[in-house]
Amino acid sequence: MTDNRGTEVGENIDLRDGRDESLNERMDRNWNEILQELRVTQTGTQIFTGFLLTIAFQSRFSELTTFQVRVYLTLVIAAVLTTALGLAPVNLHRGLFRKGAKMIIVQTAHIIMRITLVGVALMLIGTVLLIFDLVLDRRAALIAAGATLLIVIVLAVLPPLLRSNRSTESPEAQTKSS
Repeated sequence: MTDNRGTEVGENIDLRDGRDESLNERMDRNWNEILQELRVTQTGTQIFTGFLLTIAFQSRFSELTTFQVRVYLTLVIAAVLTTALGLAPVNLHRGLFRKGAKMIIVQTAHIIMRITLVGVALMLIGTVLLIFDLVLDRRAALIAAGATLLIVIVLAVLPPLLRSNRSTESPEAQTKSS
């Protein structure tokens, strides 16, 4: 099989996934999938960042402890950086548009998206830490944030582990379990 430049891409095609697509078609599909993920992530991080920015202007903000202010400011930095990271693949695409660099765009955007998801996880954990510290106490906050961290780790690690276990099964066994 060749791409639109006549380059042999047979080794880059995974025939086991049931798709008959060229490397360019695969890169286009992967880019579209990344864009869909970015849309979801961007909306959430932008709303969260806007919410965080309004908190400092609330009358009770001055009642926060030093620890709570530090957690809050860390959340603001994490939210702003995560939002910026979510925009980076679009900027990368604009910079390399029509320069024959789709594979580089997709590979780099994939890495940026993974880092963005780490930022989202930090935002979630930090939010739990801050809210539980405000509503209950520090001990409850640390326990809740730790539990959230464990859940985030399990959700990040479990699907690839399950996938790697499935890929060692025969196709017949996969069909029966589906």
